[in-house]
Amino acid sequence: MMLQLDQIETYLDQFHILQGVSLSVQAGSITVLFGRNGAGKTTTLRSIMGLAPIRHGQIRYRGEEIGHLPTYSIARKGIGYVPENQGIFHDFTVEETFRLAMQKNDDEQKEKLAWMLDLFPDLRHYWKKKSGHLSGGQKQMLAIARAYVNSNGLLLIDEPSKGLAPIMVEKLMFHIESMKQKTTVLLVEQNFMMASMIGEQYYLMDEGKIVRGGAMQELKDDADTRQKYLGIA
Repeated sequence: MMLQLDQIETYLDQFHILQGVSLSVQAGSITVLFGRNGAGKTTTLRSIMGLAPIRHGQIRYRGEEIGHLPTYSIARKGIGYVPENQGIFHDFTVEETFRLAMQKNDDEQKEKLAWMLDLFPDLRHYWKKKSGHLSGGQKQMLAIARAYVNSNGLLLIDEPSKGLAPIMVEKLMFHIESMKQKTTVLLVEQNFMMASMIGEQYYLMDEGKIVRGGAMQELKDDADTRQKYLGIA
């Protein structure tokens, strides 16, 4: 198992956000975390990365306990994180963004970068352009590619379709699906239609708890559950 969360409890100030969250992510898969706004999805990803320290529970990556490590140590283990706001420096060019991100600049990372530029050709085209001048979809491509080059098997991606035009969402989801050839993805996404087309497993969050999980096809076939927890038919 690539990633396992066991009874995670996370507080933000006095607020009890995650209340016993357990989930697992299989290697070479795309697992989607669904839920309404405020359900705890982003806090789950931030807890995995050590940005929202957990109070109780265990987080294991490739069998190793990482739940109480600092964020920089978790990143060095090979977990790439794409936050909801993308987290890119708008005054840096695409080239400078990758130079800053690549820790080793060895053959392995160069190969990863080359694959990202093949997958997202817009980034090669705008190589010398400042990131702040890219479109919303191009910025999201850059954020994902930057996280991938330093990862070692797992990407956490938070709301990649937010604010994007439908045609760009479709394109982006196609690329994310292609990435499972070489990595594992835990995806937080509100766009059920698109995410359900690429995800193999799902978890549903509600009020800081996992309320359902299983094969994606089961959720696609369960209109009552979708209506109850996601507000969609």
